[in-house]
Formats: sequence, C-alpha cells, structure tokens
Amino acid sequence: MIEHLDGAVIPTGFDVPVEPLRRAAHYTGEPGCIAEAREFAAHFVDQLRTEWCAAVDERLNGELMLVVSELVTNAERHSNGPYILELEGTDAVVSVAVYDSSDALPLRYPKDPQRIGRHGLEIVHAVAAEVTAERVPVGKRIRARLTLGG
Repeated sequence: MIEHLDGAVIPTGFDVPVEPLRRAAHYTGEPGCIAEAREFAAHFVDQLRTEWCAAVDERLNGELMLVVSELVTNAERHSNGPYILELEGTDAVVSVAVYDSSDALPLRYPKDPQRIGRHGLEIVHAVAAEVTAERVPVGKRIRARLTLGG
C-alpha cells in the first residue's frame, strides 16, 4: 500500500512482496542420508511455523516427512550420483522437490495390494495435492505440493 500525502509517495511496507521460505540440501547417497533429509525437513517445518506462523499440524508434518522419505529414497535408489532436496513453503503450501542425476521419469504403477514394493510414488500421490516430474538439464526433478489448513 502506498499513501500519497501532499504529492509525496510514502511506502507503508504492506505492498512489499514476501518471498516463500526456501531451503535446499545436497546429499551424496551415502548411508544416513535419508535420515539427514528427514531432520532437514523437520528443521524446515520449525522455521515455517516460526517465520510464517504456518499451521503445520501433526498429520501434515507426518505427510511431509513421508513425502521427503519417499522422494529421497527414490533418488538414492534410482540415480547414479548425488541428489538435492529443495523445500519451499508459506502459510498455505509446502513444496518438496528432489533433483537427481537420472533423466528417467518415474513410472506410476496402478494400485495393486499384491505388489511387493514400488508403492512410493503411489503414496506421494495419495497425500500430495499435486505431483510433477520433469527432466532438467542435470537429470530430473520430482516435486510434490502439500496444502496447509485442510
């Protein structure tokens, strides 16, 4: 918002856009990386609660940890090299993106309770509002968006 007083323009601060909280971490794929990624995500949620006053309840927190675990596990299992976990959030939405070196886009298998394994992406689709997969110059990016507040 801008106030105009006697021809002078006085910025009040309300018109300044606010950037989402963004954090990224790089992982080598060595043992312990998945646990480190979950710790990184937990710290991110604490920051989101503090800096954005985001209402992240236990259910959403659990879903976010699940999405981080599944996407990081897939990157570790299906790529030949390091990967990056990128988190972005506001008081309305949290985005989890994982970049890895494989350019093979993931396959989403049909629901099959008899299948052993390969349910990770199915789980991510079940809890996320949106899931996208795209090739990037260094491989691919899988992004899941979770909405806050129902």
